[in-house]
Amino acid sequence: MARIIASLYGLVCYLVGFGGLAYAMAFINDVVVPGTMNAGTSPSLAVALLVDVALVVLFGVQHSLMARGSFKRALSRVLPDWAERSLYVLLSGAAFIVLYVFWQPLPGFVWHVEAPALRLLLFGVQALGWALLVAATFMLDHLELFGLSQVRARLQGRAPDASSFRTPGLYRFVRHPIQLGVLIAFWATPDMTLGHLVFAASMTLYIVLALRWFEEPDLVAAFGDDYLAYRERVGMLLPRLRRA
Repeated sequence: MARIIASLYGLVCYLVGFGGLAYAMAFINDVVVPGTMNAGTSPSLAVALLVDVALVVLFGVQHSLMARGSFKRALSRVLPDWAERSLYVLLSGAAFIVLYVFWQPLPGFVWHVEAPALRLLLFGVQALGWALLVAATFMLDHLELFGLSQVRARLQGRAPDASSFRTPGLYRFVRHPIQLGVLIAFWATPDMTLGHLVFAASMTLYIVLALRWFEEPDLVAAFGDDYLAYRERVGMLLPRLRRA
């Protein structure tokens, strides 16, 4: 029974977390799903802007706070180590869902591309961003990033594998290809509404600040000189072509 519960826990967390991320593709493009970025009406511009920024801040606080070592150590007192990553994935997906449900549309176009060829090109660049994001997770370890490897270790009666410093594939050229894929996907659109601009700009600001203030210092603390040398030769979000 314990093995069944652990398996269901890991699977549900994965589906909510990855599903919440995947939903963003339809959310920002106003396709297929209900409750998209530009659907509905808002009470006022000021209220909509305040709510939308607050939703991004809420997502950012959850996403960054739960990734900190101090939070993980506190959580380990009440939760086994194999379950921690899955909880992070679950709550990250939940934070995305909250954002989708309560997002307030902001009408008006910042730009609107009508030329079919250019629209197709921009959608293609956006698709490339989503593909980059997913591919980068598999280059490291998709199952570990989304908590499934840790659950599998529990089912096999062993401790989760310790993280090691590796730079496979795209990580040889940029330190954070997952976040680069996210930024490309959020900005490459032929229909940039005011609401989409607020979403993309606030998410970009969060990603850059979170990488510089939290993620990078944690990686230096975890991997020491190896990561410092890596940081010197590889760009954070854009390749350093000459050095490469």
